[in-house]
Order: sequence, then structure tokens, then C-alpha cells
Amino acid sequence: MCVGPLKRLCHWGPLTALAIIKSISFMTVHCSNMWWPPAESIGGLLNSAIFLAFSGLTLYNFMSAIYEGPGYLPPQWSPAQPEDVVYLQFCNTCQDYKAPRAHHCRKCKRCVLKMDHHCPWINNCVGHYNHAHFTAFLFWAVCGCLQASIVLSCSLYRALNRVWYLYYGDGTEPIVVLSVYSLVFCVFCLGLSIGVVLAVGMLLYFQLRSIVRNQTGIEDWIVEKAHNRRDPGDPKFVYPYNLGWKNNLKQVLNWTCDPVGDGFTWPVREGCDQYTLTREQQQQKCEKRQRTRTYAVVENYSGSWVPVSKGWRVLCHPPFTDEPRIALRKGDIVNVTRWRRYWLFGEKVHRDGIKKRERGWFPRPCAVEMVEGASCNEQDKNK
Repeated sequence: MCVGPLKRLCHWGPLTALAIIKSISFMTVHCSNMWWPPAESIGGLLNSAIFLAFSGLTLYNFMSAIYEGPGYLPPQWSPAQPEDVVYLQFCNTCQDYKAPRAHHCRKCKRCVLKMDHHCPWINNCVGHYNHAHFTAFLFWAVCGCLQASIVLSCSLYRALNRVWYLYYGDGTEPIVVLSVYSLVFCVFCLGLSIGVVLAVGMLLYFQLRSIVRNQTGIEDWIVEKAHNRRDPGDPKFVYPYNLGWKNNLKQVLNWTCDPVGDGFTWPVREGCDQYTLTREQQQQKCEKRQRTRTYAVVENYSGSWVPVSKGWRVLCHPPFTDEPRIALRKGDIVNVTRWRRYWLFGEKVHRDGIKKRERGWFPRPCAVEMVEGASCNEQDKNK
């Protein structure tokens, strides 16, 4: 069993990421030594040195993002002014107030400072303290894999046409020799490197956009709802933390990757205060409670992500999110807050005094909406 510092690494995400990094690095260095030998020219030496620098920086920032961590809200935290707690959200899981921009992560089981998202590749959240390291990891990974794609493509071309160069070349061309196994591994690593450039490059774009706007992925959703819930004639919601792209960049990106601020208080735009966003969240949650509908469960559901027994429509139209599914038994009561055509999202109501919070998605055919004043048995008959 992994304990201590190794516990963060003993997860499929970091182990897979490390395997990809080391596989691409090993194969690129191996091919570079044949395609552009560093001992024979300055260009070859620079090519190898630059790639090793990219690989080292990728690995360093990857490990820093894991072990630096996002920063967590300390237990029993409270604002400097006790009367300000009325503007804060209360975390029912941690039984504490949340600081502005802090959110609870159900996987870390903690409230995270300036939480952006939980990343399975680092087995940790991306938040206030490791946002710069995570972004740097993405940037250097894309740079390294872009160079690796070029090196591996050229090496593969030379290896497949090696006989032609032996007979028709001028004798100055590098000879790349790959065995059957190394050829297969080269093609595999080339596919990995191109995939990283495309997939991680897209993630890097979203992270840079988040930093430039000083708006996390969670806050994107809050601001979108803030605009949608207002009527056309109402004053627009002003996001308080957008100070202009230059100041936004300075808050996260610097040479040391150390964030600016303590994660509890933030510089805000003129006309806003520390609790502008939290008050908006409170109003959104108030509206959410008002539109909550109570459902009675009429079919058992195991919590499976592949509910074959619930019909092909449910199976083919899952909610595209990593949010959990909840197991339900006939007779359970669920407060539903989100609806899809074939799925519902809600929180199970515990009537036996249990304080455990269970919420997630479940198939719509498993439950029926309760009519106020009607019992479950009456609704079963109406069903």
C-alpha cells in the first residue's frame, strides 16, 4: 500500500501521465541520437539539449502541481469581520463557511481555495497555489511533444527509407536503424505525442483563457447563470475579479510560479466588493431551492454508469459530466434540481437522521414527481 508522499502518485492518472512522459522522452532521445547525433554537430547538441529541457520542465511542473496542491481552507475559518458570514456560503460537508472563490471538492473531500477543477491526471485539484505550475506543465508538455513529433516523424521516415539512402544517397545522410519492436514503439510514441499536442494544447488554451479573464471553470458556470437569470432590462452582472488581462496574468504567472495573495481576499473592480460573487451564488441557490421538485423512487437503481436494464434511450443519452450517480431503492425520496430528457439530478432525502449527503444523476424512469399532499402509494396507482 502506498503511504506518505507516494499516495498522490499511486493513482491511474499520475502513473499514466508519467508513463506517457517517459515513453515519449526515451524514444525521442533514442531517435535523436541517430537522426541528428549531438556529438557530431552543434545543431544536434542544441536539439537534444532543448528537448531534455522541455522534458525536465514538464516533469518538474507536473510533480509541483501534484505536491504543491491547490491550497485548502483551514478548519473553522471565518472572515476578519464576523458579521460578514451572512454573505458566505456554508459547506454542509466540512461544516464550515467557504471563503470567496473557494469550493468543496467531493474527491479531495476538502474546500479548495480558488478551485478551478479536479484533475485526475495530477490526482489533485487545480487551485490557487498550483494553478501556475499546472499551466506551466501543460505548456512545456505541448512544446516537448511538438518537438518529439517532428523528431519521431523524421526518424521514422529515415528508417523506412534506409535502404534507398544506402544506395542512392551521398553518404552524408544519417542512418536510422529501427528493429521491428523499436519501429512499433516509435509509431506508438509518435501517436502519443501528436495526441498530447492536440488534447493538452486544447486544455492549455482553456487554462490561459481562464487566467486572462481571472475566471475559473466553476466561476464560468456561475457567471453564465448570472447573465441568463436576468431579464433583458435588468442591470448586467459585473464579474468582480476581472482587472484587465495584464493584471490578471500577474496574479498567476511569474518566474517562480508563486501566486499573488493569500487565497482568501482578492483585489476587485471598482464598484464591487469581496462578496459580490458570493451574494450572486446565494441568490442562485435560493432560486434553485425554489425550483426544486420532489420525486419518489419507483424502481431500484444500482448507481451504474451503464444502466442496461433502464432502456436503450437512457443508455444512449447519459449526462456528459463526471458527476456521480446515486444508488436508489424503491421508496426513497429525492429532491431534484436538474432535468435531462432521460436523466435527473438530485439529492437523496434521509429520514432516519443520517447527515450523509448523497446527490447525483439517476435515470428518469426510476422516479415519479410527487404531488403535494399525495402519498407514494397514491402516485404509484396514478402511474
